[in-house]
Amino acid sequence: MMEAERIYTVELKNLTLGYGDRVLFAGADLGFGWGEFTALIGRNGTGKSTLLRTIAALAKPLGGDVVVDGRSLESMTAREIASRISFVSTDEVRITNLKVADVVAIGRAPYTNWIGSLTDVDREKVIESLALVGMSAFAHKPIDTLSDGERQRVMIARALAQDTPIILLDEPTAFLDLPNRYEICLLLRELAHKQKKTIIFSTHDLGIALELCDTLAVIENGRFHYGTAAQLIDNGDIQRLFVDTSVRFDPKTKTVRMK
Repeated sequence: MMEAERIYTVELKNLTLGYGDRVLFAGADLGFGWGEFTALIGRNGTGKSTLLRTIAALAKPLGGDVVVDGRSLESMTAREIASRISFVSTDEVRITNLKVADVVAIGRAPYTNWIGSLTDVDREKVIESLALVGMSAFAHKPIDTLSDGERQRVMIARALAQDTPIILLDEPTAFLDLPNRYEICLLLRELAHKQKKTIIFSTHDLGIALELCDTLAVIENGRFHYGTAAQLIDNGDIQRLFVDTSVRFDPKTKTVRMK
């Protein structure tokens, strides 16, 4: 999609993030578009998780603004935010005897009445969300009996049940083996493209991000480098992440290797 044709769902406007006396980055101006699958890349402590939490209205910026569908996040109510943005954290859900369908149904909270009763529409959305992530057969299984990969699919299903145009995920593949990491990212890309959702996730898995993502946002020394994998490789932005470390990026094969 040409830049002039892009319609942004999330925009960072002169955004400054940090905590205490530490500024992670300042004056960021960046937009994320409809139907795009975007990876946040950067070293530990560069602000990836803080940025996702700020977009989800779980943290406050030091300055600037986050604009969602043309509206400042500050002007939106909690219910309005919950109907537009879902967030999958790194926290594990291992509640004994809590069924998978019940976990996914939590995503319907912005739409239920004051006692949280599910309607037929809510139940259909739960069923549909489980089907989209290939977990229909697990609906009545306890969440604590699932593998890490299966639990991550359930958490994505919960975000889908929330029925938001924007899904944010903080290190969704951190505790998974390589096949599961790849499958989860393939699933997320498919959801972004077919469901026309803006999906932004933080990751250290550069190889998968380069291969599967539409765009990457690289945070380096308090600055953003944004573009397709080819653009960031051509500009040298990816290579700079690995200067003076024991890790090297091979631009020809688009793989990461140890020295």
